[in-house]
Amino acid sequence: MTRREFLTGAAMVAAVPTGMARAQTPEAVRLHVFSKSLGWLGYDDLAETVAQAGYGGIDLTVRPKGHVEPERVEQDLPRAVEAARKQGLEVRMIVTAIQAADEPLAERTLKTAAQCGVQVYRMGYFAYDHKVSVEDTIERLRRQTAALAALNQRCGITGCYQNHYAWNDTLFGGAVWDVHAVLKGLDPQWIGCQYDVRHAVAESNGSWSIALRLIAPYIRSICLKDFVWTQKKGRWVPETVFGDEGTVPWERYLKLLNTLKLVVPASVHCEWTLFTPEESALPEGERRRIAVAKMKREGDFFKAQYAKAGLKAG
Repeated sequence: MTRREFLTGAAMVAAVPTGMARAQTPEAVRLHVFSKSLGWLGYDDLAETVAQAGYGGIDLTVRPKGHVEPERVEQDLPRAVEAARKQGLEVRMIVTAIQAADEPLAERTLKTAAQCGVQVYRMGYFAYDHKVSVEDTIERLRRQTAALAALNQRCGITGCYQNHYAWNDTLFGGAVWDVHAVLKGLDPQWIGCQYDVRHAVAESNGSWSIALRLIAPYIRSICLKDFVWTQKKGRWVPETVFGDEGTVPWERYLKLLNTLKLVVPASVHCEWTLFTPEESALPEGERRRIAVAKMKREGDFFKAQYAKAGLKAG
């Protein structure tokens, strides 16, 4: 297969809108593995490892120090996607550092991704400017996001901003209400939210479901991971743990997704400790075996939770 043939075929796949089935029967949610924790693997080994763990896709890092460097996106992203497809996987999602439409590599990255069949990408994080008011920051980011939505439309791909627990007092999007304020009035076909329930529960505790209902029309992808509160350096912070060990009320959350008819690609973030210090010293083959077992445990848990909520995932 030549690169032109690959991109032509992938573009036909990309023509199907995000979240829509390609057949008359309802489509299962495609569980992707966020490739961040597997950055030590090349494209073929990455795809093989994810497939062995039982997932349906890879949420590929296409950002500085990621699996695909933005400067080489046109050469390397098709290679990474082809390696995934050889293992029966899809790459509907990628993670970027893109914040604005006028960044030098933004258009090249998004056009190439769309040609490869990627439907949604995660954006880079915004920051509050405390030299101006909160309202002024939101208004500036609305203009910036609107310009990015226009670029997304030209490229044929949807951008998603991830809500994230605020690790400092400048991170934008700790509260889901922030994200909604910026997205309100924009076309969710081209710009939306990558909803992260772990961070939403950690940030707002009991009111997370209200904010979820608010942002629901803009949710184009989701993240799956869990946490517990732990004390570090004299303060309580959320620490990522396996899905069956944490705080997120999965049954309530997934039933609400079902009620809201949100069937979108999901990224499983295996960001708990992948290896003990002793395991880190093992040969790569042994580390891959350990990674597969831990990732499979996480994937099986989420598949079971989806099934309990009357949804399909694979």
